[in-house]
Amino acid sequence: MDIATPATAADAAGLSAGLAALPAPQNMRPSLTPLRVVHDTGGVDLAEAERAAAHFLKALGIDTGTESLSDTPGRMARAYAELFSPRPFDLTTFPNDEGYDELVLARGIPLRSVCEHHMLPVVGTAHVGYLPGHRILGLSKLARVVEHFAYRPQVQERLTKQVADWLNTHLEPKGVGVVIEAEHTCMTLRGVQATGSSTLTSTLLGTLRHDARSRAEFLSLTGLPS
Repeated sequence: MDIATPATAADAAGLSAGLAALPAPQNMRPSLTPLRVVHDTGGVDLAEAERAAAHFLKALGIDTGTESLSDTPGRMARAYAELFSPRPFDLTTFPNDEGYDELVLARGIPLRSVCEHHMLPVVGTAHVGYLPGHRILGLSKLARVVEHFAYRPQVQERLTKQVADWLNTHLEPKGVGVVIEAEHTCMTLRGVQATGSSTLTSTLLGTLRHDARSRAEFLSLTGLPS
């Protein structure tokens, strides 16, 4: 059996001397624990949502007593619960040891959300880019951040700015750019019924906002006129 014994002063002195003789590691930075990102749903009551959906359909004159529609209120409740529940993720970042200072851009990130005015789907794509500072981001996390803010009742203008501001705060890059292009079914399926129309929003921060050449490069790579 191994038994641990207290170290003596001589032992400590010898250990300190040995450590002092070792060469200092180069370019060592303390690792960062990834930030766990979880959306607070405030508690989802699917049973109550199903009852409310049944009352909603009945008030619109829809008979849910048929075989085809009997489970529709439950399906509605589960569908909206899914639309409002982004998956949790870890914001994984890495040291920018090589000093990379050019644009990092993820294009065509699929986006789905719900218009908060009519509770109808919003479907489109997001282009998210940044100019790295001291740390770089795991690429999949750009899509995760978009999902995190999109999976809730939204307006596109707020969504665009939330994604940019959040990355700017947690990554501390030299610049951030977010462009979203989406179809709002509240506009294409009802009301004006502007079939085929899409809405474009952008938020630029830091160097991508203030430096003309960096801004032009970002917009060009997203396919937008600069």
